[in-house]
Formats: sequence, structure tokens, C-alpha cells
Amino acid sequence: MNAKVLIVEDEEALALLLQYNLEAEGFAVTISQRGDEAEVAIGEDPPDLIILDWMLPGLSGIELCRRLRSGKTARSIPILLLTARGEEADRIRGLTVGADDYVVKPFSVPELLARVKAILRRAAPERISQTLEVEDIELDRETYRVSRSGREVRLGPTEFKLLEFLMESPGRVFSRTQLLDGVWGRDVYVDERTVDVHIGRLRKAINRGKEKDPIRTVRGAGYALGEKFPGQSLSE
Repeated sequence: MNAKVLIVEDEEALALLLQYNLEAEGFAVTISQRGDEAEVAIGEDPPDLIILDWMLPGLSGIELCRRLRSGKTARSIPILLLTARGEEADRIRGLTVGADDYVVKPFSVPELLARVKAILRRAAPERISQTLEVEDIELDRETYRVSRSGREVRLGPTEFKLLEFLMESPGRVFSRTQLLDGVWGRDVYVDERTVDVHIGRLRKAINRGKEKDPIRTVRGAGYALGEKFPGQSLSE
């Protein structure tokens, strides 16, 4: 069964953009445009994860988050708070009331998708597929094994995480900064050139002979795994 995601967002264009991209990744998505309506919907059919805007009609996202965390039936549902408020005090407030992650507008859709998957891996790992397949490459999260056309590929831990991150969004172009955040984490300082080094190691491990290189270098943008995909980044 696909993981259920509830988007609570009153900007219709943004809500539809998120719905489109989440459904493309296999999630079952519903949308609510009001905080009070979302509270009722969550009580009737609890989702696996909530993407929650801070500013909402009816009931603010921050208040809804506080209520969910103080209740019984939905207190364990992961919440990703989505807001234009980027000050440190606002981030602290959002996390203090119980949000599991905090994304500031404008944001990158691929990065948000990666954060959604990361939260679900921690909170509900059984809802995320253990096996990823892109073209002739297969990655097993449970056994930490990678194969290409049946041939075993031996990877170091960082190369494995890098490949896993790329395979979660095949065809999407990730900047070096997005790869650093998604693979190494925001709390670890690593130079962007480190990404190039590990991409090189990954390529060396997965490519043999005349095999096609599945990793695309997009000049001035970053890297992608697989064929071109019309990914989008939100800029406003």
C-alpha cells in the first residue's frame, strides 16, 4: 500500500504542484485548503505524513500542529512544516510545537520530495519500498546491495547513499548543494567539490566496458540519474 500524504495548503497552484510530484513518486495524496477542515480529515482518516503550511484560513498550521501533538490519535503522524517564515526564531517555534522538519519557501521540489521520503523512512519504513530500480540498476536498501544487469556492484557507504538519493528521483537534476544536503546532511560541512569526487567513484563502480553511463552531468546545474525528466523547482 502506498504511503498516504495529506497536503494542507491554501495556495491551490502550489498544492497541485506538490500533489503531481508526490503522486509521480507513488504516494497517495489528498489536499485540504483550511486548517480546521484538515483537523477533521485527519481524525477521520489519518495519513502517514502531513505537509502543513504555516499560514492557513480557519486554523493556522502552527496551531494545528500543536493540537495534533497534544492529542492521542494523531500525535505520532510526521509533520513537515512548509512556510515563508525563515527566521531562526520561527524555525525553532515550528520544531518546538512538534514539526519533524521545516522547509522554507522558495524551495526545491526534488529536495522536498527527498525530505518526505527521509521522514517516512524513519517514521514508517515499511511504507517505503526496500528496492529501487532505474534502468538496469537495482538497489536493495535492506541488504545494502547494488546490481547492474545482474552484476554485483560494490560501493562504499557514501557512494551507496548517493546512488540511493539519485535513484529515488530518477531523471531529476540535483545541484551539488542539494546533493550535499540530501546525502551528507545540512549539519555537516563538506566542500561542494566532494560531490564531484564521489560521483566519479560511483561512476567507476557502476560502469564496466561499453556500458552506458546512467549518470548525467548537466553543465551549470548538477547531476541526474537516468533519462531527462521535466522536474520543477519552485522559485516564488
